[in-house]
Amino acid sequence: MPMDLIPAPRNTRGAGRPGFAPDRDTTITAAPGTENTARWLRTTLGAAFGLPLSPRAGTTTGPRSAPGPDSAPGAENTTRAGNTVELLIDPDLESEGYRLSIDPGHGIRITGGSAAGVFWGAQTLRQLLGPEAFRRAPVTAEPDLGLPALEIEDGPRFAWRGLMLDVSRHFMPKEDVLRYLDLLAAHKLNVFHFHLTDDQGWRVEIKRHPRLTEVGAWRSRTKYGHRASELWDETPYGGYYTQDDIREIVAYAAERHISVVPEIDIPGHSQAAISAYPELGNTDVIDTTTLSVWDTWGINPNVLAPTDNTLRFFEGVFEEILELFPATTSPFIHVGGDECLKDQWRESPTAQARIAELGLAGEDGLQAWFIGHFDTWLTERGRRLIGWDEILEGGLPQGAAVSSWRGYAGGVAAAEAGHDVVMCPEQQVYLDHRQHGGPDEPMPIGFIRTLEDVYRFEPVPPGLSEEAARHILGTQANVWTEVMQNRARVDYQVFPRLAAFAEVAWSALPASADRDFAEFERRMTTHYARLDALGVDYRPPGGPLPRQQRPGILGRPLDGPPPNV
Repeated sequence: MPMDLIPAPRNTRGAGRPGFAPDRDTTITAAPGTENTARWLRTTLGAAFGLPLSPRAGTTTGPRSAPGPDSAPGAENTTRAGNTVELLIDPDLESEGYRLSIDPGHGIRITGGSAAGVFWGAQTLRQLLGPEAFRRAPVTAEPDLGLPALEIEDGPRFAWRGLMLDVSRHFMPKEDVLRYLDLLAAHKLNVFHFHLTDDQGWRVEIKRHPRLTEVGAWRSRTKYGHRASELWDETPYGGYYTQDDIREIVAYAAERHISVVPEIDIPGHSQAAISAYPELGNTDVIDTTTLSVWDTWGINPNVLAPTDNTLRFFEGVFEEILELFPATTSPFIHVGGDECLKDQWRESPTAQARIAELGLAGEDGLQAWFIGHFDTWLTERGRRLIGWDEILEGGLPQGAAVSSWRGYAGGVAAAEAGHDVVMCPEQQVYLDHRQHGGPDEPMPIGFIRTLEDVYRFEPVPPGLSEEAARHILGTQANVWTEVMQNRARVDYQVFPRLAAFAEVAWSALPASADRDFAEFERRMTTHYARLDALGVDYRPPGGPLPRQQRPGILGRPLDGPPPNV
């Protein structure tokens, strides 16, 4: 059975000789703290192969009767039996690290440094069992589940391995969000950045402000293609998640050891909120009662007014957000802060009076004051603020973190100033950018970012000081959905490139130019079969299928290599 693991593990030993084949009598022995992974294995492998994987009876709390050479010191365990999948926690391992052992006499043992490490080891086991392990029902009555004897020791390079999904421009129903959490987990990604609000739609129920979804979640029509396109979809469009939907999504993510970072975009990208509550806008500059949820793309001039009423309103929003996204799964709250055009503030007597009252350095200082207010507010409630790199303009509170999207420069400046950073430069890991220069790419946006380009992405730029490099929490790929109307279009843009990104985020790869892309491509042959089994509508290596093309729909391709900024 081929290994072909993605992301590549740190160390593999002993592969080749016959090892172990799970069957209908195979049990699971789960040490305390590993119960969720046992349940996940029982559900996924039970569905794919019809294996009951019953809990092993006779659990003991003492050490194993005949400890093996790589036993977990002090770990609670069961008496060894040869036909079991054994799950253990050994706190001496790194937190998300794991050791996976397959032995003909002892079955399968997954030891993690934490419950998360055990879960990532289980994901590796699933890959080892072949593409059929990713199906929801058996495709053969007698599957060949023979596994080679081996030991894998593995752990991640970065603690933050994320995907941002924009559900504002095009809404993704709850079931599709849950599916994407499974896809993240299958690639050992552990952060889901949930972009919930923007000019084109407000997607989360806020009970004290019901018009945010009654009005702000719906637009009368939608631009079809890039904003320069003359085409429109005249169908009214919208959707939102109820608070119980959000609780379900967060709980589902937590069971898969995925943190959810909710984003409420302020003070720019706020026309949907202003259309629902016109008093939030700059009423002394424009008639905000005439605004509706925006139906096109781009940077919108209608931003929040810097008033006490606006602050109180969004404090109320964030109070409900904190309840929906508990600190255990969502320590970071994203406040956007990007692309806040300040023309209305320059014209607004109210905004100018606030600048004078607080002695601020112009409109950039006003935005810094706005972000700083919510940094303090969130910090007092045990959370950390994170925002796009524009929040550096005008100064940034010390505890705030930065998503560096306009290139590396914002992240470098933030890290050198002592701020934690998530590297997600648009020129490298915006998956809405096109994958090829051919004429059949659907609604081509941005620079060409091939599978190899993503595989050679390096999150830590050269020249960063050692101290600053410690502030790079990790990396994230971003998916903006202006031209992705449905799940199939999202799949096409995200895959297979997310597999390459996952290896960059997890594995200890050599320098960019030295990475063995040919070997990665070879492993992808097996991984495509896994994606097929999962029903992922990825871009085939040979180019888009006819049903994936969108001929005649205007995009905005950018020529040449992307700038390294």
